[in-house]
Amino acid sequence: MKILGIIAGGGDLPRVVAEEARKKNVTRIVAVGFPDQTSPELARCVDEMHWVNVGQLGKLIKTLRGAGVEHAVMIGRLDPKLVISKVRLDMRMLALAMRVKDRRADTVLRAIADEMEKDGIRLLDSTSYLTPLLATEGPMTGRKPGAEVCEDIVFGAAIAREVARLDIGQTVVVRKKAVVAVEAMEGTDETIRRAGLLCKKGMVVIKVSRPQQDMRFDVPVVGRETVDLLSNHRAAALALETGRTILLDRGEFLEKADRAGIAVVGV
Repeated sequence: MKILGIIAGGGDLPRVVAEEARKKNVTRIVAVGFPDQTSPELARCVDEMHWVNVGQLGKLIKTLRGAGVEHAVMIGRLDPKLVISKVRLDMRMLALAMRVKDRRADTVLRAIADEMEKDGIRLLDSTSYLTPLLATEGPMTGRKPGAEVCEDIVFGAAIAREVARLDIGQTVVVRKKAVVAVEAMEGTDETIRRAGLLCKKGMVVIKVSRPQQDMRFDVPVVGRETVDLLSNHRAAALALETGRTILLDRGEFLEKADRAGIAVVGV
């Protein structure tokens, strides 16, 4: 592929995708970012950097098409509260908003992907350039979970999958087969903080994708702040769905978890 578009949210993942795409001989990278969401530093890693406001779907598509983009990756975090906030929509996004059945992220993003396809822009699997960062099966740290923690993982994974199926959230925190916290719109890290108010040590955090996860967007991600929070709250383990969860800075993430005595397991 000669040209790749990156629709960039916040965090480091857009930069990582740009760097990995270069390694795979993508010759030109065109990024579109959102003010107050996307890091301006991304401009250093791409050939073209454009800015649009959240809600300007027509301008986003026009910008990518004008740059010759036919394939794009949507990657990086956008504030989930945007779907319930007052955001100024352009005519194309307004028409889309009137068609969708609800404002869940998955519903809106699928509709955006379909709209982009009409103009000849195909969204790729967001992990296309991130395969080395995906969770793998079994213990990923030297620290392995004990029998009680394994039981908590099995117990919590079943609940997490049901919560994800209902599109409520992707993370559940358990301790001794009791649910401590369930993620909703606030995200994994805030869920861990909330769980830490109730559970002073030994929590087990399970993060999964939706049963019908669209890998083009909203793939589960954990990063440095996540492992710092787990360490601060003396967590016992973190279980991640294999092949469907991104570990940002994977090597450093697992080393820090090991030093903190936290088992990281792919399930």
